[in-house]
Amino acid sequence: MNTTQTFEGKHTVKEALIAGRPIDKLFILRDAHGLSDIRRLARESGIPVVECDRAKLNTMSQTSAHQGVIAAGAACDWSELDDVWQKAEQSGQPPLIVVCDGVEDPRNLGAIIRTAECAGAHGVIVSKRRSAGLTGSLAKAAAGALEHIPIVRVPNISALLKDLKARGLWVYGTECGEGAKPIYDVDFSGGVALVLGGEGEGLGRLVKENCDVLVHIPMYGKTQSLNVSTACGVILWTIKNSN
Repeated sequence: MNTTQTFEGKHTVKEALIAGRPIDKLFILRDAHGLSDIRRLARESGIPVVECDRAKLNTMSQTSAHQGVIAAGAACDWSELDDVWQKAEQSGQPPLIVVCDGVEDPRNLGAIIRTAECAGAHGVIVSKRRSAGLTGSLAKAAAGALEHIPIVRVPNISALLKDLKARGLWVYGTECGEGAKPIYDVDFSGGVALVLGGEGEGLGRLVKENCDVLVHIPMYGKTQSLNVSTACGVILWTIKNSN
């Protein structure tokens, strides 16, 4: 499936140009500094560059943080599950997959994708019905990570987890309630699927039932929860230290 979108921000646009995204037009703030590499890449790719004022960019922007450059007309492809396995095989490491059950805020999902890529995960899987789309806001939050990690969309997260377990992965769901193990007491060695719940609601009942182990991050302050993307980072680096 293709999703027409815009890319905003210096790093995101540069990564899209380097990756060869089919960009139709580049809008750049007139007399802006620090964009010479982006101008050069656009020129080498034959992409038209439109010089414009800040008011026009502000009107076009979906993120309110365009940093003076917006690339328009890109088609961003969803990956297939086989792409995730291929990436894991090429890495020579046990598969590490992040599964998002109902993360609907594009900035949260973008930050999760960025975190997953930085931590060396091999793919991010989202729900077809209960997930943010590949929008400009998500691409901005992902800060270029969309170019380097497969993003897969599936119709049923519970069925996906059964498939992952059949392929030999252990499935760990994040849960704040009773019965969840502290992440520092869990052996995360081997292939892992980390399942993150959506904002507010957490994991769905069937999704929770299809996890092998429920885990939580110990809280030491008065605030008893973390943003989902922050929690993702804490757990992923704990997993990496186990392998």
